[in-house]
Amino acid sequence: METVEKKVIAVLGDFKNADAITSAAKSIHESGYTKFDIYTPYPIHGLDKAMGIKKTILPRFSLAAGLTGLASAFALQYWTGAIEYKLNIGGKPLFAPQFGLPVFFELTVLFTAITTIFVMFGYLCKLPNWHSPYQHDDGFQAATDDNFCVVLEAEDPRFTVESAKGLLAKLGAANVRIVEEQD
Repeated sequence: METVEKKVIAVLGDFKNADAITSAAKSIHESGYTKFDIYTPYPIHGLDKAMGIKKTILPRFSLAAGLTGLASAFALQYWTGAIEYKLNIGGKPLFAPQFGLPVFFELTVLFTAITTIFVMFGYLCKLPNWHSPYQHDDGFQAATDDNFCVVLEAEDPRFTVESAKGLLAKLGAANVRIVEEQD
């Protein structure tokens, strides 16, 4: 029977406290790894900075969507009131922005909210993601309870199995292991 060699997708290591995982994250980032992640049972202040994670671009998308909503509300009301459906009511101008304030507000909020949700979940978080390649790993599962798990992904340009295992062992990780793709 022919044996099929499975592809290595990551090297994982476990840490037992927040200080050790923060120090390890900083060392991993400084050693040049860019595709790695850390799973913890609770948020750790300063971990994102230690990992070298940049600020999110989500506010830029939200601002652009809000301005688009405001501009479309303004254009819609101007087009209907001053161009297409002209009504002279009480001698008021054909387009008066004071009367459109609720529509300006609503379309601005609507465009911002919908864009923020879709960009955050669909583009930045890549959700829905129904499966994690690490879900069968005991150390990864324990990260919801009392374990701190570091994942060095094979997609990283610096990744080799030996260098990843060596780096995690040097940083003091317990139970350094290789995760292969599942069938």
